[in-house]
Amino acid sequence: MRLVLLGPPGAGKGTQAERLAASHRIARLSTGDMLRAAVAAGTPVGLQARDIMARGELVPDEVVIALIAERMRAPAAARGFILDGFPRTVRQAESLERLLAARGLKLDAVIEFKVNEAILMQRIERRIDEMRARGEPVRADDNPETLKSRLSAYRAQTAPLIDHYRRKGLLRTVDGMPPIGEVAAAINRLLGPGSAGKGREKAAAKRGKAAKARPRSRRARPRARQAKRHIRSRAGRASRKYGKNRGKRAPRARRKPARRRR
Repeated sequence: MRLVLLGPPGAGKGTQAERLAASHRIARLSTGDMLRAAVAAGTPVGLQARDIMARGELVPDEVVIALIAERMRAPAAARGFILDGFPRTVRQAESLERLLAARGLKLDAVIEFKVNEAILMQRIERRIDEMRARGEPVRADDNPETLKSRLSAYRAQTAPLIDHYRRKGLLRTVDGMPPIGEVAAAINRLLGPGSAGKGREKAAAKRGKAAKARPRSRRARPRARQAKRHIRSRAGRASRKYGKNRGKRAPRARRKPARRRR
């Protein structure tokens, strides 16, 4: 399964991506996480992206696409992946389509998160206050001012993707404002019946095939085999010896009467 999650910053895409990745046993490809890891590692891409991210601007396409292509080659993405934060523009979407076509792949669905931006701002402010109260560091790009800039960038550049994917018949829309569990249930309904357990079912089927391939233990042999072994027992030998009474136990030997003393 290959999915794209669309929605403004703070809409809960990351949380739902983690749940989907776990339930379907596929990789979560988050451009935000990959870029922050590159910044922390001090790689050339990270240094290039650091100042851009701090201003709340979008990282250049060639930088993001190079990161995505590298992660798609990893073994963890062989079963499928969820793209969280990519593509952000129609141009990136077209680059992604070319990237997938070169590997003989295509997207299964694009999920759009509908949110109330005013409530979203309140969520971000509350989250920042809670992080500071716990003494946790707050990222430079995690503040109301930067969020406003990112929301503006989303409306101007990312929102046209909705029409792009709607025309391709891939778009699915979900309300991102309810509690996490309700949003997750709505996504599973959009993806089809039983989608929440597809990964687990495939894993169980694999284990079943492996179990069939293994030789059975003596205790696990069917009753038919145990019945065959019965012919080697005492009753089995007796049943073969007495042809007329085949399948019956051998008659008991008569005991000689004891001699009476005079």
